[in-house]
Amino acid sequence: MYYLWVFLIGGLLCAIAQILIDKTKLTPARILVMYVCVGVLLTAIGIYKPLVDFAKCGATIPLTGFGYAIAQGVEKAVDEQGLFGALTGGLTATSGGITAALVLGVIASLIFSSKPKN
Repeated sequence: MYYLWVFLIGGLLCAIAQILIDKTKLTPARILVMYVCVGVLLTAIGIYKPLVDFAKCGATIPLTGFGYAIAQGVEKAVDEQGLFGALTGGLTATSGGITAALVLGVIASLIFSSKPKN
């Protein structure tokens, strides 16, 4: 039952994004940024943490989870370093994911050749 809830919550977050892509004039890039910002906002007001506790990776894998990780990192860094932590905490908390995205992007660009859209 646990895996079903993880799948349903993660799938719902992704389905909402797909509906936004299909039914609005928002670009995928804007939707991605919106998801990260919503994750930060929901974390700031205390709503996203219970969802993460319930759905685990179903809530942390989508981009709202990236916003959650940024907010958690900033909160922790501010507690430890004061106001300066607001500038460094988000990057520190998400540096592994950012590094993986960059390295895998470079590897993909070396393996595959891109073609312009016509």
